Amino acid sequence: MADVFLALAIISTGLYSGFMLTFQTGIMPAFAQLTDEQFLAAMRRINEVVPRPLFLLTFVSIIVFPALALVFPVDDLSGDQRRFIIAGLVCAALNHLITVAGNVPLNNALEAAARATQSPGDDQLRMAFEPRWNRFHLMRTLLAVTAFVLLVSAAL
Repeated sequence: MADVFLALAIISTGLYSGFMLTFQTGIMPAFAQLTDEQFLAAMRRINEVVPRPLFLLTFVSIIVFPALALVFPVDDLSGDQRRFIIAGLVCAALNHLITVAGNVPLNNALEAAARATQSPGDDQLRMAFEPRWNRFHLMRTLLAVTAFVLLVSAAL
């Protein structure tokens, strides 16, 4: 049973880390070339569209499946496999922590600024948002890819 959960952990973490990596290497560099107004509008739209059920299922599954691989049944895993899975789970949990404590508050602030009667200019808003969001995103991308590599290593 642990093998099934490990396979599901690898698939879900691979999908999630691929999404993070695509955002890091393709979407954000493309968005960097937009005007301030275009960038802010695009980020607001992304923040509306991404947190939908399928994404949220994948987001949760990168924690749930490795945890289940560790729990059911314990005897199916070697000591090395357990260590790789635990390390991957820690990376996934840190990814979630950065997302919840870093990127989501920035996304919420960006949305609040759009609804505010008085808000800084687009250039100031972008400067307050983009560099910080990108730093957080780089960290969580590295953690997601590392989690994926660790889980694949557990299966080898």
